[in-house]
This record gives sequence, C-alpha cells and structure tokens, in this order.
Amino acid sequence: MRGATHARWAAGAAAVALAATGCGGSGGGGDSGGASGIVSASWGDPQNPLEPANTNEVQGGKVLDMVFRGLKRYDAETGAAENMLAEKIETSDSQNFTVTVKRGWTFSNGEAVTAKSFVDAWNYGASLRNNQKNAYFFGYIEGYDEVHPEDGGKQSADTLSGLKVTGDRTFTVRLTQKFSSFPDTLGYTAFSPLPRAFFDDHAAWVKKPVGNGPYAVESYAKGSQMSLRKWDGYPGDDKAQNGGVDLKVYTDNNTAYTDLLAGNLDLVDDVPASQLKNVRTDLGDRYINRPAGIIQTLSFPFYDKVWGKDGMEKVRTGLSMAINREQITETIFQKTRTPATDWTSPVLGEDGGYRAGLCGAACQYDAGEAKKLIKEGGGLPGGQIKITYNSDTGSHREWVDAVCNSINNALDNDKACVGNPVGTFADFRNQITDKKMSGPFRAGWQMDYPLIQNFQQPLYYTNASSNDGKWSNKDYDQLVDQANAEPHAGKSVQRFQQAEKIVRDNMAAIPLWYQNGSAGYSERLSDVALNSFSVPVYNEIKVN
Repeated sequence: MRGATHARWAAGAAAVALAATGCGGSGGGGDSGGASGIVSASWGDPQNPLEPANTNEVQGGKVLDMVFRGLKRYDAETGAAENMLAEKIETSDSQNFTVTVKRGWTFSNGEAVTAKSFVDAWNYGASLRNNQKNAYFFGYIEGYDEVHPEDGGKQSADTLSGLKVTGDRTFTVRLTQKFSSFPDTLGYTAFSPLPRAFFDDHAAWVKKPVGNGPYAVESYAKGSQMSLRKWDGYPGDDKAQNGGVDLKVYTDNNTAYTDLLAGNLDLVDDVPASQLKNVRTDLGDRYINRPAGIIQTLSFPFYDKVWGKDGMEKVRTGLSMAINREQITETIFQKTRTPATDWTSPVLGEDGGYRAGLCGAACQYDAGEAKKLIKEGGGLPGGQIKITYNSDTGSHREWVDAVCNSINNALDNDKACVGNPVGTFADFRNQITDKKMSGPFRAGWQMDYPLIQNFQQPLYYTNASSNDGKWSNKDYDQLVDQANAEPHAGKSVQRFQQAEKIVRDNMAAIPLWYQNGSAGYSERLSDVALNSFSVPVYNEIKVN
C-alpha cells in the first residue's frame, strides 16, 4: 500500500504556529487522563483524500486504520490475519468465496454495516471512473476488465460481475482464478466498507470521513492538524483506551522530536536519524525500536527510454554494488536498519517468503565490480545520476547523501551521483504519479499484510498499483499468477520466490535496507507500542 513511506512533516512556520497555540503535552485543553485523555502525535498530510481505495501511503493509512474496520484485521504483534467483521469466509475451490458479515456493527453515524456496505465500496474502488489508486487490489474479482479496462478502452460496466449481495449479511465473491490467500488480503483498508453517506454526499464525506472504527474524525485543517475522538458507540473489542488523538502536521521530524522533549508533543513515531545517538539517553524506556515489515529501495523510471533499454540491468546492478549498506546503516542509522539481501522483509520469516541472501553479490559492496558492470552497461546516463527524494525529513537527505558518497567513492568520481531533493512528500509523490522521474528515486514499502505477495505483486507486476517505475516482465507476471493460483501456501511462496529471482536478475529496484519501527513518547503515556507495520497502536495508548 504504502509506497515511499514514512515521510514526516512540519515546518518551521507550521510548527511554531502549533506551539504558539498550545499544542502538545496537555493534550490540547487540559484533558483528564485515562480513557478521556487526548494523545498528541506527529503526522504528515496525506497525499490524497481519505477514501479507503484511494490511500496507498502511510500518513493517510494511519487515519484509515483508526477510522475503519474491515472483514479482517492484522494482529498488532504478529501481523496474522484474523476475522474482524467477517463472521466467516468460506470457499471450496479458492476461487468462489461466501462472506458472512457479523451482526451488530454500525458506522459512527448509526447506519448498519451490511454486505451491501462492502459490495458498494468495492465496486466504487474498482471503477475506472472513480480513479482510485488502489483499484488494482480488486483486479482478481471477475468483471474487473469491464469496470476498469487497462488497455485504454471505455468502461463497459459499473459493477463487478463477481460480486453479489445474497442477503443482508452475506455476499459472494468470484475471482478470475484461484487465489488461496485472498481472504488474508481483506484486512487492507482498500477493502473497508462504506456508508451510504459516502455516496449520497461525497464532497461532505471527504471533508469529514465517516467510518466504523474506534475513532471518528472531529476536524481536519490541512497543513495543521487532524483531530480524532473516541467513538463511544464502537461495538468492537478493541475500543480506544484514550479520549482521542490529535495528529499534528510536521514537515521536519527533528522539530517533532524537539517538541516531544519539550513536552509539547506526546508521540513521535519516526525518530530522526540525527537523534538516534541520543535517543536512549533522552527517553530511556520511552524509546521503541522493533523490526517492522518495511524495506527501503531505489526505484527507476522504466518508462524513460534511457532506463528502459536493454543492458541497463548491468548499470543498475553496478550501482547496487557501489552502495556500502553496512557502513550506512551503522553510521547513519545506528543499526536501526539492516542491510537488505532480498526484496521482502525478515518479519515474514522463511516460511512466509523471506529469503536471506537472495540478492547475492549484487547487494554486497564491491567497488571494482561496480565500475566494471556500469562500464559494460554503457555508463551512467549523461555521466551522472540524481537520486530524487522528499526533503521534508532530515533522515532522507542524510542517507541519500551517504549513498551518493558511497557511489562516488566506488567509481572514483565525485560527480557521479548527487541528491535531488523535492520540497514536500506530497509534491514528491505527485511527480512520481505523473511519471516525471528521470533517474533513480527513493521508494519505501510498508507491508499492507504479511504475505510475500504484498512485497512483490503491487510493486513489480505489470501496471500494479504501486509499480511506480512501470517495470514490466511477462515471465514475472506469469509466475505471480501461478503463485496466486496455488492451493497450498507453501507452494505459493515458492512460486513468488521464483518470481523474485527475476526481479533480482533485472535489478528492477535496488534493495537498500530493512527498517525497524522507531518511536518515542512522553511521560504522559503508557501502553505505547508499534505494530508489525511500524504504526502506533493508537487505540491501546493510555494517557496518565
């Protein structure tokens, strides 16, 4: 889901304005503690309106995770998919599924959550007319080609033929092929239900989203703050243990960290690299560092004729070998990152698809081999590469500069690589979406669900939702299709690993490092934890 993740926001003027109005440790207005206290946390404006099928980055995802509950929910500690609104999901052939929705669930406006709430939402998300970024996630449902033609053709249907409401609480799903892991994907926010209010007055809903999760949106001032408050009528067993969360916009995570230390902020969920040397002294036990399903990579614009031509895989591989991952993760990130040796994450485990060392020599620093491969591939385009990144967080500037220094040293050319900063995360993402990249650009991936499929298909399958570089390989696509059709999880994982080898051999993206989730919090809070996706488990936080 969440490409180019973990951009942090805030900006001198915005941060000063927030501090001047008394944002922070008091929770904004002297709230009492316990279940009624308000948590203040750092945040960044989302790229797109907070429609479940239109959010594929972390900042918007944080809000949707609080405001919505779907058929499945992922365990905060293990990431395992567990039934939430699904009473049961039945299938006899891994292609036809019958879903039964639990009784007693409503949206925060009082409307009942029914089977139709899901079917209408999925049809909306899949429709080409609605231009939802996560439409691809509905691609395995029968009829997707008609509601979302990929060949530039005209949309010929308004609803997916593979979705049928069969009762107030039941609906059926027919896929175009067998997909044994399909039920486990249904905890992703794109599959959330939507109330009638979303369709009846869409503009009003977008301004103030209405969901069925433990929090309701109270207000949102773009560039400043989103306020969420505990929904007392929430029927789930994961009720909010605080009165709400104020998400405060920062364009510099160093400023957020400073506000945390000053008592003006309760929670920072991305400790800046420049503070990692001091964080344990500053926060003690109030610093969290745990493995997360996140990988940092460098992507390439394969739609550019230079990067898309044959032979450039040698240049990309050479660049990978020119990056000293060990040195960068130790000096810049104080070992809160681990050099990547495949294109997934260790949190999957070997049974789940992680394969240590799959990248082989291509991910090991070797200056001599790097120079040789780049020369054989025709050299750097124009004699220089520019790594594009968003500069509204200090950590990205630091590691991009370090990567360029490593490449320059390896190639004995101090102008071979330079950083190319873009002012804000939103602008950066818009340039990527508009296919304006002319060279490598930073790409992060935070898993949507703990399956190797999620680290592979959305990023590398032809025209997939987060395939920002537009890489395409028919053999890879065929193996992914076969993997999804496997009835047994073990064989499916093996197929995906075969597909991943094609990513490796073509160096479709350069894997850099696996990222830990990091957070720091104030003395006002207790029961603070990060889930396996590196997102705070907001509903469990207590205000002392």
